[in-house]
Amino acid sequence: MYEDWKENILPLVYSAPQSLNPSSFSVKEYFAARSLIASRSFQIDEYHGFGMVPLADLFNHKTGAEDVHFTSVSPNQEYEDDVDSENGDNNELSKISSHDKRDSTCENSYIHSDSESDYSSVTGEDPMMLQMIMVREVKSGDEVFNTYGSLGNAALLHRYGFTEANNPFDIVNIDLELVLKWGCSLFSSRYCRARLSLWRRINISGSVSDNSEYFEVSSDGEPELELLTLLYIMLLPDDTCHKLDISICTADKVSANIGMILAEKHDITWSTSSEISKDLLLTEKVCRALLALADIRESCYGSKSIDEDVEALERCCMTERKLYHSLMLRISERRILEKFRTYATAGAQSQTFQDANGTSTRKRLKKH
Repeated sequence: MYEDWKENILPLVYSAPQSLNPSSFSVKEYFAARSLIASRSFQIDEYHGFGMVPLADLFNHKTGAEDVHFTSVSPNQEYEDDVDSENGDNNELSKISSHDKRDSTCENSYIHSDSESDYSSVTGEDPMMLQMIMVREVKSGDEVFNTYGSLGNAALLHRYGFTEANNPFDIVNIDLELVLKWGCSLFSSRYCRARLSLWRRINISGSVSDNSEYFEVSSDGEPELELLTLLYIMLLPDDTCHKLDISICTADKVSANIGMILAEKHDITWSTSSEISKDLLLTEKVCRALLALADIRESCYGSKSIDEDVEALERCCMTERKLYHSLMLRISERRILEKFRTYATAGAQSQTFQDANGTSTRKRLKKH
């Protein structure tokens, strides 16, 4: 943003130093204005794109519980709806009139311009209108909410400058580098690189952002299938891994390679239309790996416990915005990690029970 200010704003100030107060156009003021626009503008629809809608800013965000909805409608559509509501001959006459109007519209559009914006300047009509409608009943005196989308607190803070308690769309990211750090604590670096390469060869990858690859853990503590698959491959015996390596060149489906290994191990039915079940990947070793990853990820928060973070949040004043939102994110992520541990522990206990009782997971892989 500094380069934008230097290229666009600074020359403007230099061009009229007597008329413009330089302090009002400083880089700090520019950052504040840019942040204001970025946090208040939102996407209306494909036609309008992103825009500033002052009236919409009257409504605060509430995840999954909007009371109002913003949409666009064409004046022609409203006209046609009115036509449809007419009866008998009047309806037929209106249709003829509407047909003539459309012919005239096409003619004007052809003569002057093909664009809706140019047509609107000729006819004096807006090509689209923005409407605000109520989508649920609101009692008198209650606050009316809008929604900015199904966003976790990290996204809400980055885009709009606030967080929300108990946000069901919060996630925790586990970087691929963290997974490799865990792997190198058990195996050689060469071993980890080879298993990672094998994982990539079956056309699987994590999410990528800013040249960083990561895996998401959902708000209920469940990891992505891609992470479980990587851990499973990391922990495969050498002979099974060699068999998987050979099968890669012959399988006609991404999940077929792992699927055949799972089918053989668990004595289950496999077909080319099957998809991998997470339960089958939750071996005791994989579950222990998940617990280790949770501990490594937890270490990013320092020595303070989550209870201490909660107490700090309760003492924190809303005027200390950076500290407040930082604690909100920390607490939310650490609670997800607690659920992540519960998920891994439950998987390990289930596997131990099956091994102790000699039971087999006699179930088919999921069908598409």
